[in-house]
Amino acid sequence: MAIPTPLPLHGKHIVLGLSGGVACYKAADFARELVKAGATVQVVMTEAATQFITSVTMQALSNRPVYTSQWDAREPNHMPHINLTREADAIVVAPASADFIAQLAQGRAGELLALLCLARPIERCPLLVAPAMNREMWSHPATQRNVAQIRADGATVLGPAAGDQACGETGDGRMLEADELRDELVAFFQPKLLAGRSVLVTAGPTFEAIDPVRGITNHSSGKMGFAIARAAAEAGARVTLVAGPVHLPTPRGVRRIDVQSAAQMLAAVLPEAPLHGIFVATAAVADWRPANATDAKIKKDGSGRVPALALTENADILATVARLPAGQRPWCVGFAAESHDLARHARDKLQRKGVPLVVGNLGPATFGRDDNTLLLVDANGERELPTGDKLSLARLLVAEIAARSP
Repeated sequence: MAIPTPLPLHGKHIVLGLSGGVACYKAADFARELVKAGATVQVVMTEAATQFITSVTMQALSNRPVYTSQWDAREPNHMPHINLTREADAIVVAPASADFIAQLAQGRAGELLALLCLARPIERCPLLVAPAMNREMWSHPATQRNVAQIRADGATVLGPAAGDQACGETGDGRMLEADELRDELVAFFQPKLLAGRSVLVTAGPTFEAIDPVRGITNHSSGKMGFAIARAAAEAGARVTLVAGPVHLPTPRGVRRIDVQSAAQMLAAVLPEAPLHGIFVATAAVADWRPANATDAKIKKDGSGRVPALALTENADILATVARLPAGQRPWCVGFAAESHDLARHARDKLQRKGVPLVVGNLGPATFGRDDNTLLLVDANGERELPTGDKLSLARLLVAEIAARSP
């Protein structure tokens, strides 16, 4: 039976606030992303925001009337600053201009958006702010004081990013993109089961060079490992991801180390392992490598003879980490990607590696796919996590790790 994949923001009601700035064009995409993710969206705009994008556009994208004035007569009690936040799961201000952040820091409420931020039930309606401004405005001491103040008051600051700006300059101050903001909001609502903890993850295949153009590798896409890294970061962990040769974006908030070969992966993992409390060895590491890689491409000579290829065994990264001395050894989770007899091979791996948990899956059935089926194997038995998308499974696995690990 497959795990249903709910929309990540299903049932969430978001008040989306727009203050003045050219990044309002991104807010249109963000509103659309929120709706596609299952949220209901109530847009509130400052007067300055209406100079950059119309309320008609935001109403069409949110499917709700847009509010721009605290004197809006549509509310029977003439109190939109009260009514709009009482059912909200969060207020997200994107873009948040330097002036608007200053209003929040000072507790000023000159128009509806600032007023409702001040009047929200602070204990159950969080405030998230996505700054958007010129790089000089962002770095100005006054702005940095104001940002520090709203953080101290409980707001969550999303970004900003660095890059090209509408003024023609380049630097910090760009608002995050719509999909980045959506993912940040999804992550915000995830239970912080690993808050204050650290997780080291390996992901993807390794590539063992035969010559400069050929090598030994496998079909692992890295998707499961990257999903675990993202889920661990969502759960509040400090995450380091050691990735083999894959073409996947780094999950936000995750530190990434890129490697090619098994030897490089081991060299990256060993100094990191004692610095992390949990190690999840998701990578499909090659068991063997050529004993002697050549510096030049091996050419056919027309004789029909196949050149001999001597192999040597790679070090076992998981077993090496699991044998580190107490105090340096993280709590280890192994992955077993098998072609058959999954439960038997996963249990054998559990015993050989000396780890508390092995997660098994059928490699040929999952490599490159967006879904998976996981079998949890420990000293007490086996339990299957039903087929689902890899991120949903990663969140379930992170919950298991949080409950099991010391």
